[in-house]
This record gives sequence, structure tokens and C-alpha cells, in this order.
Amino acid sequence: MNVETQSVTSFDGTKLAIHGTGDSGARPLLLLHGLFSSAQMNWIKFGHAEKLADAGFRVIMPDLRAHGESENPHDPTAYPTDVLVSDIETLIDHLALDDFDLGGFSLGARTTAKLLSTGTRPRCAMLIGMGWEGLQGWGRRRDFFVDAIDRREEVRRGDAHWMAVQFMKSMKIDPVAARLLLHSFGNLDVEAIAAVDVPTLVLCGADDHDNGSAPELARQLTDATYAEIPGTHMSSVTEPTMAQEMIKFLQA
Repeated sequence: MNVETQSVTSFDGTKLAIHGTGDSGARPLLLLHGLFSSAQMNWIKFGHAEKLADAGFRVIMPDLRAHGESENPHDPTAYPTDVLVSDIETLIDHLALDDFDLGGFSLGARTTAKLLSTGTRPRCAMLIGMGWEGLQGWGRRRDFFVDAIDRREEVRRGDAHWMAVQFMKSMKIDPVAARLLLHSFGNLDVEAIAAVDVPTLVLCGADDHDNGSAPELARQLTDATYAEIPGTHMSSVTEPTMAQEMIKFLQA
């Protein structure tokens, strides 16, 4: 698979790495990865981007600020409220996307929901690895991950933070930048997202309850389809059925 990478300057001068694959004239699909992950880990490594490109999409995959190949500023002013939303809005403008599809996994799903609630209107959207409680109660999840960062050198196997710390270390996440980013996430207006009439796929692993109930999220949305694949929050991204369900929804 041929993946092209470009650097885009966001609204505040931070450089973001944008990876793309598929025919340049194909329908744009913007995919946002999860916390401590990257475009490579969530979309490229396990073949999802390649399958989506083969299905006729131009797959656009940014590395979020403080992740992957994007910059990791340590200046607190580089993390205003909902900075990821501002970054993606800048990217949409930079690429002149006016007719496109949008999706995200976990943190990427929450960012997608925030974009929908504040006026971004793709043709359709995908919220992957996300539940209703995850959209409403971000504070609990934020505090869990901040604690994982702060205790990363003392956490031992068996600790609830063990997997998060190991993943963060394996992905070479900058702890200073990640901590600043975690505190930038604003509240999400769940009434606004529930009222959005964009067709939406809610896709989740059968054993993934990290962000609450995905079926309940689908029930709360105005125009949603729920689909289930094997796996937990960590393992579901390795499943070939993830791309298959995405393609089935996008081509419906």
C-alpha cells in the first residue's frame, strides 16, 4: 500500500502529519485515531486503510497533536480548549473538504462527535469504540489517563493503569504534551450531538466497555446504525471485520 505523508500547519503554527492513501480523486474519508495511538497503529498497520482505499475511498489520516509524527509542543498555550477540534477544522479547510465522510476511534470518536455538535457536516460519520457514557463523562477518563502519566514509572502489572502505561510507552508518547492535551478537552453538549441528523455508524467491540454502552449511544442518536465486532477496546482495532463494517456502512 502506498501511503503519502504531508505536513500541515495548524491554526497556531503546530505542524501536523497527515497520511493518505487511495486514489486522489476518490471520495475523501477523514479518520481520527485514539488516545496515545497514531494513524499507523489504528488505521494502517492492521489493513483498514488499505481495504477502505480498495473500496474506493481517499483515506486521510492525521496524527493528532502530541501523537505519532505530529509535533508535541510543551507550551501550555498550545493546548486551548478543544484544540483537536480546531486542528481538524483547520485540516478540513486546508484540504478544501466540503463533501466527505468522517470517523474516529475512541478519542477520535469523541472528537468526531464534538465536531458534529459544533456544526461540521460530513455526508456520514462513524463513532468507533465509543459509548454514550464516554461522551458525557470525559472527566473520569481524563483523570484516569492523567494518573497513568503521572505514575508511569511506578505502575506494576495488575494495576488498572498497567495497559495504558505500556501502550503509552510503546508508542513513545511525550508525557508532558499528552498531559497538557488531556486537560484541553471541553465538555460535549450531548443534546446537540443527539439531535444531529447525519447518518452515523456506532461500531464497537463486543467486549469493549471502556467508554460505556455503544448500543445506548446508537439509541440516543437521531440517525444511527449499531454494529458489533469481536474484541476489547485494545484488540478490536486488529479485527478485519472493523474495515468490513465501515465499508458496508459507507457504501450503503
